[in-house]
Amino acid sequence: MSLDRPIAPDPYELLPAVPTFTLTSSDLGEGQPFDAAFAHGSVGGQDLSPQLAWSGFPSETRSFVVNCFDPDAPTPSGFWHWNLVNLPVSVTELARGAGAEDVHGGFHVRSDYGTRAYGGAAPPAGDRPHRYYFAVHAVDVDALDVTPDVSNAVVGFNLTFHTLARAILVATYQVKA
Repeated sequence: MSLDRPIAPDPYELLPAVPTFTLTSSDLGEGQPFDAAFAHGSVGGQDLSPQLAWSGFPSETRSFVVNCFDPDAPTPSGFWHWNLVNLPVSVTELARGAGAEDVHGGFHVRSDYGTRAYGGAAPPAGDRPHRYYFAVHAVDVDALDVTPDVSNAVVGFNLTFHTLARAILVATYQVKA
């Protein structure tokens, strides 16, 4: 089987433009490979979500959504690794491992692994490095009108209409053949 395919576009370039703010991590570097600790157990990782912190978001922000998406997965729809919804505006940092359970009043929507938690990177062995878009969305409502049972696409659809600004950090991961 061949994994040769075009490179997927930046998923956020396909959405209406919004202002940006700052997203940092003591665990991830922009455009850099990340540690196996943040990969899925199926490839020897620990399924830890990375530490994230954000600032400079609009004063009108009322809540946040944090997610991680891999557009390079060999599927037509990419792969959702994380979707933490309805974080209060007072939360501006997540500690390493915070993706293991609902935190700070927010809740997880099922990742494409089927779990309500962060699911680490697990690109096919020998495939090119995959890009992982860690994003924090500044939202104009206290809570999106969604439940933990909706799909990631439903969260994304609602975000399109409620995102004031977005901060993105893209890191990579590859499993050697």
